[in-house]
Amino acid sequence: MISTSNLSIQFGKRILFDEVNVTFKKGNCYGIIGANGAGKSTFLKVLSGEIQPNSGSVNIEPGNRLSILEQNQNAYDDYTVLDSTIMGNSPLYKIKKEMDFLYSKENFTDEDGIKVGELQNKYEEMDGWNADSEAASLLSQLGVEESLHYTKLSEIDLKLKVRVLLAQSLFGNPDILIMDEPTNNLDFETIKWLQHFLSNYENTVIVVSHDRYFLDSVCTHISDIDYGKISHYSGNYTFWYESSQLALKQRAQQNKKAEEKKKELEEFIARFSANVAKSKQATSRKKMIEKLNIEDIKPSSRRYPGIIFEIERSLGDQILNIESLNTSLINDFSTIINNGDKVIFYSKNPKIVDSFYNEILLMNESVKWGTTVSKSYIPENYDSFFEKNLSLVDWLRQWSKNDEEREEVYIRGFLGKMLFSGEEALKSCTVLSGGEKVRCMLSKMMMEKSNFLILNEPTNHLDLESITALNNSLINFKGNIFLTTQDFQFANSVGNRVIEIGTKGYIDKLMNFGEYLNNDKVKILREKIY
Repeated sequence: MISTSNLSIQFGKRILFDEVNVTFKKGNCYGIIGANGAGKSTFLKVLSGEIQPNSGSVNIEPGNRLSILEQNQNAYDDYTVLDSTIMGNSPLYKIKKEMDFLYSKENFTDEDGIKVGELQNKYEEMDGWNADSEAASLLSQLGVEESLHYTKLSEIDLKLKVRVLLAQSLFGNPDILIMDEPTNNLDFETIKWLQHFLSNYENTVIVVSHDRYFLDSVCTHISDIDYGKISHYSGNYTFWYESSQLALKQRAQQNKKAEEKKKELEEFIARFSANVAKSKQATSRKKMIEKLNIEDIKPSSRRYPGIIFEIERSLGDQILNIESLNTSLINDFSTIINNGDKVIFYSKNPKIVDSFYNEILLMNESVKWGTTVSKSYIPENYDSFFEKNLSLVDWLRQWSKNDEEREEVYIRGFLGKMLFSGEEALKSCTVLSGGEKVRCMLSKMMMEKSNFLILNEPTNHLDLESITALNNSLINFKGNIFLTTQDFQFANSVGNRVIEIGTKGYIDKLMNFGEYLNNDKVKILREKIY
């Protein structure tokens, strides 16, 4: 168990947390949520001891071991994969290294022998003799082959390094596990493994993630950072989101009787509880949602951007025809995109995705677009769009098509929908955060009113509120979409077709993403294209 007592954190005049008293109990998984800048990552660093609070304290139950997911991907470059994993249990690793040192001494004394005996007893109590085999098993389950276990981290691929650091945080069954964005740079199969692991974890888990499906899969509680406080809510993210939206709607219903509002909330909880009971999420360690007090459901102060993609011109019958597309990474790719296709474009090799988008946008001779198609594109890296020192109003004005659209009032309307209101609309585009840049790119896309949207990892840097708004907008979009995303819920809810390209071939299936990943025949095909 871990708790805070009157915890306060302040940077300059800005107060992030004000006398926070909160407890994280064993057997629960807490998803920390909050708007960008609310202090989610800062709070995790305070819990782990990396940052000291201005006042108050963090209290860890005596004898409990805390483990964190390492964010510095180069921190263990000088160590082997296996040693890096075992270092997740630092007391165990320290004893192991001390025994190795004593055994390596040329002049091994009687005192050394007594010391080794004491260390061996401690090591056995910590199940140290099985450490290597347990670490190796964990690594293998995460897709790190045994042949790499004695390789230094500096010599392996970044995606594998991320898995090693994940194994390090999980190794040795820590009492308290703290994870900041654990799904970053993981493929869908590894994320699925992690979801299963954490869903069956018996100790305390505290996690920050922008992946809603992941939060829904593992969380027993949502810990909401709002107004400098942290409040626990039983249930997963979807329950928190839907209940807070219901509470917000009810607050606006001034004339509705209290009894009617209470009945509506009770019916909502009963419906959601029934859904949870039927899912894999229903385990004995999780509190039933029925125990939630009606008074505990409160409206959130979150602001959701207004993302609405309108179409200036309807699509005709001819959309996109690709015949025998060949690049250095893509071999003989052909397909026909039909009206209404919302394609999840996927590859385990990100360079293939970039290559494909570059070719179709540069009008390769193998690529034939229909005459009615108008395209808008958000690349994964959009920094080049923000190099000029322009105000946000002037930045967005670059994509105006007529005098009306050049009017400041018109442009401020788009920026206001994306939460850039008042003086915010006049600040320089060169000082924007990653999330603000994405919201600007979405404003540009909204202004263009295209009928074919191409989005390469659009959820990167966005907060949960913006992701939810964008997700809903793309579901309702009447045109065509090419979407690449590592967000499972986003992909599964938007797409009706999946195209996956590997180094040895490609797969093109008319089905949603969840069906695609779970289809046994597709699984066999996927093994053959890489």
